[in-house]
Amino acid sequence: NRGQTGLSRPSLDLSLTPAISREAARKRRRVETDVFEDLSRLLPLQPSVRSHLDKPSIIRLTLSYIRMHTLLKEEVNMYLRVMEGFVMVLSTEGDMIFLSDNVSKYMGLTQTELMGHNIFEYTHPCDHEEIRHNLRLTYICRFFLLFSEDVWCSQKRDFVMRIKSTLTHRGRSANLKSATWKVLHCQGRAKVCMASSAASCFLLTCRPLPLSHTLLSTHTFTSQHSMDMRFTYCDQRLASLLGYRPNELLGRSIYDLCHTLDTNCLNKNHLNCNQSVSGQYRMMVKGGGYVWVESHSAVIPSSRPSRSRPVTHQPLCILTVTYVLR
Repeated sequence: NRGQTGLSRPSLDLSLTPAISREAARKRRRVETDVFEDLSRLLPLQPSVRSHLDKPSIIRLTLSYIRMHTLLKEEVNMYLRVMEGFVMVLSTEGDMIFLSDNVSKYMGLTQTELMGHNIFEYTHPCDHEEIRHNLRLTYICRFFLLFSEDVWCSQKRDFVMRIKSTLTHRGRSANLKSATWKVLHCQGRAKVCMASSAASCFLLTCRPLPLSHTLLSTHTFTSQHSMDMRFTYCDQRLASLLGYRPNELLGRSIYDLCHTLDTNCLNKNHLNCNQSVSGQYRMMVKGGGYVWVESHSAVIPSSRPSRSRPVTHQPLCILTVTYVLR
């Protein structure tokens, strides 16, 4: 056809194609690097931290800060001013949207190492069901949405979990492969958004407890008590272990469930519960009879005093981990 029409295509110098491609690739990389550097400078982190971030980390942290800003705005700073411990914000799927930068003081792991990852990657498998239970939005939260599109749910979240810690006994940070388990007491509430379920989250304050991580298993339950040992909270494992629903014990004394012959053992633990172990005693089962248990207890101290909070030496409650002996 070219011979018939007398037309011919312009010749292409193939020797220039690789050079053009390399230059185009270099230009794309320069533009990409500039974009990531600009994005990194916008993150509210120390320059020394930003300088060590790779591109996936910059994306992960940017997304977390965007979600945190949209969801919480000033609430996190308010929590930090009145508490000991660190703040953690979780999505309903367990994504760690935000952790306050003082998390490294308690866990060894830094804010940038944890944000954007899922809580289930760092917590003990035996605690996953309890965490999932606390991440569910209850009917009460859904009821509040009838009156507002963006609400704080009044129902509290209060649970204990084990999480990886790289802190050594000397306070230094070890490698993640050498991490141990630390027991955290987590308290907070849910923020529910009608417009998007992805915008719902849980704002938690996390305080490390002086309890052994080995106590928490499928045969244990955690409870909180007033200073006279009346139940103020029980976790869901109580039902499968002793037959009681958690709300059945609220306001009752633990002495009501203890065998008469073992009250002295329990009383000794109560009087020395800054951190103490009860020894074995018998606890009543709902369907009748007793099981042998052992309780480890610790006093949860009051928050650090501030201008808006007067100095007080009154503890908040007694946290107990009870092991049902099999």
